[in-house]
Amino acid sequence: MPHIELDPQLPGIRALFAYRPETAQPLGLLAETLLRGPNSLSVGERELIASVVSKGNDCTFCSSSHGAAAAAALDEDLEVVAAAWGDVDAAPVSAKVKALLRVALAVRETGKAVTPELVAAARAEGATDVEIHDTVLIAAAFCMYNRYVDGLATVAPPELSAYRGMGQQLVDQGYLRM
Repeated sequence: MPHIELDPQLPGIRALFAYRPETAQPLGLLAETLLRGPNSLSVGERELIASVVSKGNDCTFCSSSHGAAAAAALDEDLEVVAAAWGDVDAAPVSAKVKALLRVALAVRETGKAVTPELVAAARAEGATDVEIHDTVLIAAAFCMYNRYVDGLATVAPPELSAYRGMGQQLVDQGYLRM
């Protein structure tokens, strides 16, 4: 049960955005920029970073909704996302994305966990400075989003299948219409 009075028909951050539209606008713009703006990383790869960080933070709503968006954007099933949640090194994604996911998971712990070795490993797999920058910012932003969603105890359907439509909607419409 949410800690504040929210629309019970809206799950997760959608309820929070409806509750405070004036904060929804900049938060939605940040997500739109990070996950859908021009970038050498695909929308699916960036959604996967957001989802893996959120799973590491035990945020059901964000890991599931962004996992569903990653699967939709990558034209994959949720098994790819679930594999990345379980073991980044065994996930069926490129070596560069694995290296960036390791950077993102370090950010999830603390920014200081991002070591020169992690950055060098990402560069060795072809990651650019912009991709490393954006990975760190996506991970840091999703730590905030996760704490926002869970800190107010928003509603989050427990079954992953409930997020398929939401994930496709995020891919199709983005974050400014939430």
